Amino acid sequence: QVQLVQSGGGLVQAGGSLRLSCQASGRTFSSYAVAMGWFRQAPGKEREFVASMRWAGGSTYYSDSVKGRFAISRDIRKNAVYLQMNSLRPEDTAVYYCAAQVQGADSYGYWGQGTQVTVSS
Repeated sequence: QVQLVQSGGGLVQAGGSLRLSCQASGRTFSSYAVAMGWFRQAPGKEREFVASMRWAGGSTYYSDSVKGRFAISRDIRKNAVYLQMNSLRPEDTAVYYCAAQVQGADSYGYWGQGTQVTVSS
């Protein structure tokens, strides 16, 4: 079993920055992790993809809405993934979730508890 624990988030004015963290449990996580990603869900909307990173090679992917403003990174030794969010906009307001995909799975099967990000105008 993989447990993902998130931290960070909060309230920030438009144009500001926030950093989200997500740590996976288990000393052997890196041996079977395939990718980690960030998703978000705004009130009344479906959950949407934000960014992801291949665990082994480090390739990154972003949604068009955050490209150039957000950056995903990882610390393999800590089994952690981060989301640096810059130039935040009110439309970035949402609950953000980290997720992990492991070997043998074709999708993200493990999710963090979610953290609220609110951007005021």
